[in-house]
Amino acid sequence: MRHRIVSELMTTDVVDVRQDATFTEIAKLLAEHGITAVPVVDDTDRPLGVVSEADLLRKEASRLDPAGLLPSLHPESAERPKADATTAEGLMTSPAVVARPEWTVVEAAQAMERSRVKRLPVVDESGRLIGVVSRADLLRVFLRGDRAVREEITGDVLMRTLGIPPTAVTVHVVEGRVTLRGTVERKSVIPVAVRLCRSVDGVVDVSEHLDFKVDDTGSPAADAGYPRRAQLSP
Repeated sequence: MRHRIVSELMTTDVVDVRQDATFTEIAKLLAEHGITAVPVVDDTDRPLGVVSEADLLRKEASRLDPAGLLPSLHPESAERPKADATTAEGLMTSPAVVARPEWTVVEAAQAMERSRVKRLPVVDESGRLIGVVSRADLLRVFLRGDRAVREEITGDVLMRTLGIPPTAVTVHVVEGRVTLRGTVERKSVIPVAVRLCRSVDGVVDVSEHLDFKVDDTGSPAADAGYPRRAQLSP
């Protein structure tokens, strides 16, 4: 099984700024390039932080309403310096949460979730910026065709990993939803097959309708004869 990695999905034509970039310069860059954030790098191209639209809007939200109709929002004391900042150094969220080009989609997604960010600067082994990967980039794995997903499950998961021939289990894939039907030798293989199928890039959901010949899970024996239906939720 081969997972798509960050280097295959990231944007390499990165727009970045130095610490002394002004508020206006950053706002122009976001508008001109149709992006929502820029990495802030030092003189050696190592990421120091990220300035996003949210960072810029914090200043606007803290201003008084010219018409006097809206109440003034007073930023928390920890956010006040950002609201008052005029350069990238003060505006940025730091330190930068970065990704490595060899990370899988799962690793990058987990890093985004932990840090509650929408994008990650990607750095090489020396820590220099080489790209940016966003949530939208990671979601591209779900654009894989159903045929590609089915072939990977049939060939890599069932045959090469679990030793299950195509004649034993059929794989149907519709818009990323996988259905397994057939009979396997051992009951214990079923949850393993489901788990591995779920890990294939582009899979949205997995349901199984698998029978088994031998119950090797230690559960009480059922009536004689087989195959028997696995009592297992997908």
